[in-house]
Amino acid sequence: MNITVIIPTYNRYEFLKQALRSVLSQSYKAKEIIVIDDGSYDNTSQITQDFPNIKYIYQDNSGVSSARNLGISNASCEWIAFLDSDDEWLETKLEEQVAFHKQESDVLMSYTDEIWIREGQSVKIPKKFKKQGLDIFRENLLFCNIAPSSVLIQRSLFESVGIFDETLEVCEDYDLWLRILMKHKIGLVAKKLITKYAG
Repeated sequence: MNITVIIPTYNRYEFLKQALRSVLSQSYKAKEIIVIDDGSYDNTSQITQDFPNIKYIYQDNSGVSSARNLGISNASCEWIAFLDSDDEWLETKLEEQVAFHKQESDVLMSYTDEIWIREGQSVKIPKKFKKQGLDIFRENLLFCNIAPSSVLIQRSLFESVGIFDETLEVCEDYDLWLRILMKHKIGLVAKKLITKYAG
């Protein structure tokens, strides 16, 4: 499976470097890494000096949905993984999801469990955020329980349900996952394979 990793970012240069290191440390290597700079005015444009093998695309500030969609349109691989620039992956994240999809070839999207960090400390995740897999439309109606950084998705799904809605200022991921869940099942790799940093 060839995978493109899409990382939208806005003024998070130091976090972005950590995110990219977590991608490059994967036991299963992504074929392509695309950073979409959504109008940053910090040092983000220097990221190609630190990581010369990534694809860097700058756009005027248009929001995370626009940034992710621009990444999708520039991706060359059949499978796409998203990573928010202030999150990180554990080193077997892609390997575990690739193994899942090779076993469940009819499932075109998967996500993983996660670790929450706040002020440098691990946070206990409330029971209501317990992850479930496959037919989970009802469970995801009340709140979004799928972190973008945990998702691996076959790009054909975007042709089926559309891309991120750029008119939404928030919950753009929630909207897309629900549109997918109305038509498809989403697989769960029930391991904590991403780290989310809450501020």
